[in-house]
Amino acid sequence: MRKVLIAILVIAVLGVGTMAGILIHRHLPHNSASATTTTTAAPVAVSPLTGVLDPSGAGLKRSALTVKIENTPEALPQWGIDEADVVYEEIVNGGITRLAAIFNSHAPAKVGPIRSVRPTDTQVVWPIGGIFAYSGGAAYAVASIQTAPVKLIDESNSGTAMFRDLSLQSPHNLFGVAGQLFAFGGTPSPPPPLFTYRSSSQKVVGRKVPSFIVHFPSIYPVTWTWNTTTLSWDRTLFGKPDLTGTGVRESPKNVIVMYVNYVNGIGTMSSYANLQGSGVTDVFSDGREVVGTWSRGPSKSDILTYKTASGTPIALTPGQTWVELLNVGAAVTLSAP
Repeated sequence: MRKVLIAILVIAVLGVGTMAGILIHRHLPHNSASATTTTTAAPVAVSPLTGVLDPSGAGLKRSALTVKIENTPEALPQWGIDEADVVYEEIVNGGITRLAAIFNSHAPAKVGPIRSVRPTDTQVVWPIGGIFAYSGGAAYAVASIQTAPVKLIDESNSGTAMFRDLSLQSPHNLFGVAGQLFAFGGTPSPPPPLFTYRSSSQKVVGRKVPSFIVHFPSIYPVTWTWNTTTLSWDRTLFGKPDLTGTGVRESPKNVIVMYVNYVNGIGTMSSYANLQGSGVTDVFSDGREVVGTWSRGPSKSDILTYKTASGTPIALTPGQTWVELLNVGAAVTLSAP
């Protein structure tokens, strides 16, 4: 009877397995060579508009926020541009340029100065939707943006999400608070990716370019210089380093020059960049130039695509991208390697 009780105790303590006809389960120590552990790493979120890892997943929880920003000498310094995911630079009436800065992964506390909408903005924001923040605009331009699938926020309905910096002269003193603008909500959330990105082991195939000039009209040509330390393109505007209000150099990882047709001519009130169809593109990434084509399907909701001469998608470096909407016939000047 004593032997039977001992056997029962062994079974109860050790569990279930097999040894000499007795079912037992051996609990091996954690450092035993026979122990195995399977660990599955949680997937890390990737920002849809930059291709950069985003452990917080912030970009996957909100829509795109496009802010229309002035680009004249009187508007400088601009605020928050360095935290935008994508920036479009477009020609507007008078031959000046203006920016449409798209935010998703970051929400700077001060963005601007915010200015009025233009018809080109409708084509820029249509595929990504979300929120469009602006200061107003001419009736024809406002009517245009009202057709796009975006939530419109201007000074009249923004509440505390926009404010005037009274130390600056109007109209160059309207700014936005990105976090509060995001709170207005927008769809889709998150926005669709706009670009293809390369892996860290994938090289950019193209000629080396130390610097290049995008010849926008009048005083607005932009110089981009490859920074071998930051591995990004330093921006120079009006002959000076383009610094934000916080002293950060504008220096994206990628610059895309799209040669586009401006309907109704350059600099007219009703002028706009036609982003439907196809054209030539120069893509600058990793210190190199890739010449190819851009194209967009017949639907306004189609995403722009960028391909090499052989038809392969052009893969960008993860990070911020500037898209320069340069008029057909204008030049891009490259410095010698």
